Amino acid sequence: MRPRVAGIVLAGGLSRRMGGGDKTLRTLGGRTILDRVIARAALQVDVLALNANGDPGRFAATGLAVVPDTVAGFPGPLAGVLAGLEWAREQECGHVATFACDAPFLPADLVSRLRWAMEENDADIASARSDGREHPVFALWPVALADALRTAVMEEGIRKVDIWTARYRLVHAEFDAVPVDPFFNVNRPEDIEAAEAALSLLSGR
Repeated sequence: MRPRVAGIVLAGGLSRRMGGGDKTLRTLGGRTILDRVIARAALQVDVLALNANGDPGRFAATGLAVVPDTVAGFPGPLAGVLAGLEWAREQECGHVATFACDAPFLPADLVSRLRWAMEENDADIASARSDGREHPVFALWPVALADALRTAVMEEGIRKVDIWTARYRLVHAEFDAVPVDPFFNVNRPEDIEAAEAALSLLSGR
């Protein structure tokens, strides 16, 4: 039997380029970006939670458990991955799939393709790539790496995902970027307009 997969939507950042606040709660096509991410992610995993800091009540409508960073100071996405791995261990899951909170078009088959790539290549970690660009926070991680990641973040001060993953066998799952890159993320206010155009394009297909 394959190990259970937990999913973590990473929303622990400060959204500086969006001007602060929770960019994932911005509306896109009548629904929040977060609602769109959750709808796509939830069907791909056995259990799903949200990695976020501050008052968890602002995400109460999602019905998801809110897992805060266990490392102080907003050190970046690796802190969210670490929180997810440690939470998933409590859920008796073998892997964690991570999803960015600001990517409303993420692939519906992301986890299955990451898992296939990992198994076919006997890799430790699998992450997504599209149009020649790597997307390290869209990845599948073994829960067994939780303690090693905690050491890297807490004792070695590692903050960049690619520096840490370079220690392991990493494989990429390739995704088509046409007609819309599924990893398009809403980082800035002007990205909302581009996301609305992409949503219209996809809805018309």
